[in-house]
Amino acid sequence: MTLTASRVLVTGGAGFIGSNFVRFLLQERPGWHVVNFDALTYAGNLDNLTDVAEHPNYHFIHGDIRDRDALASALADCDAVVHFAAESHVDRSIIDSSPFITTNVQGTQILLDACREHGGIKRIVHVSTDEVYGELPLDRPEEQFTEQTPLQPHSPYSASKAASDLLALAYQHTFNLPVMVTRCSNNFGPYQFPEKVIPLFVTNLIDGEKVPLYGDGRNIRDWLHVTDHCEAVLTVLEKGKNGEVYNIGGNNERTNLNLTHTVLDLMDMPREMIQPVEDRLGHDLRYAIDASKIKHELGWEPVRSAWPEALAETIDWYRAHEAWWRPLKARAAEFMQR
Repeated sequence: MTLTASRVLVTGGAGFIGSNFVRFLLQERPGWHVVNFDALTYAGNLDNLTDVAEHPNYHFIHGDIRDRDALASALADCDAVVHFAAESHVDRSIIDSSPFITTNVQGTQILLDACREHGGIKRIVHVSTDEVYGELPLDRPEEQFTEQTPLQPHSPYSASKAASDLLALAYQHTFNLPVMVTRCSNNFGPYQFPEKVIPLFVTNLIDGEKVPLYGDGRNIRDWLHVTDHCEAVLTVLEKGKNGEVYNIGGNNERTNLNLTHTVLDLMDMPREMIQPVEDRLGHDLRYAIDASKIKHELGWEPVRSAWPEALAETIDWYRAHEAWWRPLKARAAEFMQR
């Protein structure tokens, strides 16, 4: 079944990826209606969506996915769901994993039950992460995560996401809910909360501060531009098969040291601006996505993620939007200093 004109509930639509998806959906599917359901926690920010706040096909509901009644009300006229709402920062999960369990696991379960009770939901895309797969060795660069890679999460965050993935797939199998799961690599782009590595580094350098590099910087991540990710999620929403998992990657593997050097070079900063810091607990060595399934089955591949161009555009965005990120950066710093 291919999804056509729709009213889509987007959970977590005021966050980084969610807000970019809301904007992308309104631009790319002008006949569709978007309901943004967000609790507006520290990373949820309606300033991310000021340009579409008055759009006739956009509606915001302040609500928590752990609130059954609020979800049922929000779902009333919807026929599709894209589920972004989640706690997502690994460092925060190491400090306190409780919100990750209640939001990512219990919240997903409550959402799935609400969709069951609604009865009219045609499509549910549960958005997840490549971190559920664990890590790959640095000395075997040919290895990548496929949709068949066993789940082996290593942080409280990734464990909570793996649990939510399995719940979503179990509800598809047991109750025949029309659920699909996507697992993406590291996102970058506009409106990313400045505790994450790229906006943290960029905003630090704008302020003349050094950038904290974990360990020796050999850890490898695949980088995906958020708009590429949004396009992939929409592709799965419209064309994906129930019960399937789709990996989404940017074909853009970089060591953290290479990332750091590239940001420094693009901002004309010396290597002396690197501040080595103690490595993160349980820091995974390498993530790498095999996204051939979504390419061959659904026809999607990344077109906006290539460096240095995409990274330079992202840096320029943060330079031009200081009024957006500065209060958020202060909020992030307060938490990490606790």
